[in-house]
Amino acid sequence: MGKLVSQEEIIKIVHDGQKNGKTFVVTNGCFDILHVGHVRYLQETKKYADYSIIMLNSDKSVKSIKGDDRPINNESDRAEILSALNCVDYVVLFEEKSPANLLENIRPNVYTKGADYTLDTLPERDVVVKNNIKVEFIKFVEGKSTTNVINKINSNKGV
Repeated sequence: MGKLVSQEEIIKIVHDGQKNGKTFVVTNGCFDILHVGHVRYLQETKKYADYSIIMLNSDKSVKSIKGDDRPINNESDRAEILSALNCVDYVVLFEEKSPANLLENIRPNVYTKGADYTLDTLPERDVVVKNNIKVEFIKFVEGKSTTNVINKINSNKGV
């Protein structure tokens, strides 16, 4: 089995693993143009558990959040790139704008989110509180974002 798994598979992997004392950390995102900020965020995420899972926004989900010009890289490519990282154990796609339903079904030990959120502003707050999922907020790498990469490319093209 590769790192890209179905929702049904990841739920079984996590629940079976937890029965055997393993811990799981989950994060989510588009991870459209992978940059050093993403890599550091994912490396930090991995430190919180035995296994790390990325809930990856599907192409449909990214378009609904970021507009018709995104994603730059399709979901298959994004999943393959993330799967190549040592700090990522599993990748699972979701179609909705929010990963809340999948998060509730997975019920990991830990959920990481960027430090621009607090527990009060976290969109998945109800799910993490209801399921007693520990939340860790990870600081961003200053100036590193997909939007900044896209803007730099566009400015170099004279756009």
